[in-house]
Amino acid sequence: MKYVFRQDLHQPRKIDLRKKLLGKKGEDLACEFLTKHRYQIIARNFKARYGELDIIAVKDDTLVFVEVKTRIGRVFGLPEEAVTTRKLAEVKQTAAYYKLLHPELPESMQIDVIAIELDTDETLITFRHIPNVTM
Repeated sequence: MKYVFRQDLHQPRKIDLRKKLLGKKGEDLACEFLTKHRYQIIARNFKARYGELDIIAVKDDTLVFVEVKTRIGRVFGLPEEAVTTRKLAEVKQTAAYYKLLHPELPESMQIDVIAIELDTDETLITFRHIPNVTM
């Protein structure tokens, strides 16, 4: 049996890792911002069948689900443009499930979006917090 190894087969893994690290950097920046603005972070990267919640926090008796989008450059548009109607529906469904698992948390809920643009050296260019997108 002859094995053929092609370098391009491994390319997606490298891109996936870069994407994951970029996402983690954005979420770290978002948590830092939220903490400074009196949000209490209670969970990160909650995964369920329906989707994933990047950050779950509480502020002023409101349960806040934060979707973080981080981009380097604008080739694919602004980060917040990636939060589509479909993505919001996934966040809503996952948020409802999370609330079901944690009935002790506040009844009032909202979804916030944090959009982060970084330079190629990963220095911060813009940071936008869009509160109460929908719920």
